[in-house]
Amino acid sequence: MQTQFDIVLHNGRVIDGSGAPAAPSDVAVAGDRIAAIDRIPAGRGAIELDIAGKTVAPGFIDVHTHDDRALLATPEMPAKASQGVATVITGNCGVSLAPLTLDGAPPPPLDLIGDADWYRFERFGDYLDALDANPPALNAACLIGHSTLRVGAVADLDRPATDAELVEMRERFRLALEDGAIGLSSGTFYPPAAAAPTEEVAALAELAGEVGGVYTTHMRDETDNVMESLEESFEIARHGEVPLIISHHKVAGRANHGRTRETLPRILEEMGRHPVGLDVYPYIAASSILSAERAAVSERVLVAWSQSVPEAAGRDLAEIAGDWGVSEAEAVERLLPAGGVYFLMDEKVVRRVLQFPHTMVGSDGLPHDSHPHPRLWGTFPRVLGHYVRDVGLFTLEEAVRRMTSLPAERFGLSGRGRLARGAYADIVVFDSEAIADRATFEEPTTPAAGIELLIVNGEIVWRDGAATGARPGRALRRQSLQRERDTAD
Repeated sequence: MQTQFDIVLHNGRVIDGSGAPAAPSDVAVAGDRIAAIDRIPAGRGAIELDIAGKTVAPGFIDVHTHDDRALLATPEMPAKASQGVATVITGNCGVSLAPLTLDGAPPPPLDLIGDADWYRFERFGDYLDALDANPPALNAACLIGHSTLRVGAVADLDRPATDAELVEMRERFRLALEDGAIGLSSGTFYPPAAAAPTEEVAALAELAGEVGGVYTTHMRDETDNVMESLEESFEIARHGEVPLIISHHKVAGRANHGRTRETLPRILEEMGRHPVGLDVYPYIAASSILSAERAAVSERVLVAWSQSVPEAAGRDLAEIAGDWGVSEAEAVERLLPAGGVYFLMDEKVVRRVLQFPHTMVGSDGLPHDSHPHPRLWGTFPRVLGHYVRDVGLFTLEEAVRRMTSLPAERFGLSGRGRLARGAYADIVVFDSEAIADRATFEEPTTPAAGIELLIVNGEIVWRDGAATGARPGRALRRQSLQRERDTAD
């Protein structure tokens, strides 16, 4: 009998991504698409795998990444493929690798994703062309960072952009949208954008709105002034007539631990009049550039990397300061430029945000840190293992929905996020009883347990705990996504 399919997964427990209950079925792949979800006789596939007892789901979508450089530097993407992630959203928190060229060192936090040599893409299309020429294992849809635009156009980052500088930023962003960017991200929390007024960001967000893009934001303040920052975010999105996604939602600092009781109802209220989404990572610690101000409100700080003292990576800031006989603030100054992991959230708050029915899952991992936050390698298995199986926050089907169809809908990823005939064959197979994050704050790059198989665009990229070497990932350009959505409609 001639084979009909390229891959057939037999006897799996299928969770289609919609939130519907799991059901037993086989799944067949032909080319880059799902060809059938049904009982399929043996012998119909060129590759046939019996996955009895295992769960089959759409490949996960990591909605909050800083993988811009990683896609080119480590194209097999083991940190994400090992978690079952098939698609990443890059360019978050106002920081994207393009469009920007630099002669000197990038200002923090742009240095989190690359040094000056990596900021070599004058047009965003040049970056996408590089992905096409050197494909990664996973798909990528890319945002353009407001801070990146500022660094490329604004002579003095400690003030608002002039009218002429704003015109230049808008033109660079317009070209990036023409090249295929899916929207804008901002990070007014960070120094390169802190001086930008609301109106400056709104003038860029409206360009994203005009072409059906999205706007994501690392808000100006996630501590005492979180409600004011929420309102600013809503104002920008309304002005731009653009869907809003609030990045890694939290309210940090001991004094603010209960305030998601204020923020989540306000987000829900705004959702009634404007498209709003949010994401979260499932940990009580954050990670970013090392800052004495942020260290002062954290209960513990780990050094993630240090350019001036590389051997400090992985050590406690308090321990380093003690060894040097200086204050923690002085230790930070000696370590800069550097990154840190900050313990400043409450577990009850993390669970409350996770339980909010509109919350997506995003890792916010920093792939180039010497000693990264474990969320880089553990986010998705942690939700499925710890929070679903062990804690029981929500069902497995609901968790999968938050990682697949919900982000596909929010970011306009046509044909992805669901197991359905004709959808792209992005498929993860995992053991729901064994799946677990094994990355820890001490050993942050330990791969997760329980991910059996990852298929991206019809090719197996992760199997038996290792990358296969296949790199079928694609740069997902906004125009092609919109054409596919229009065709489907």
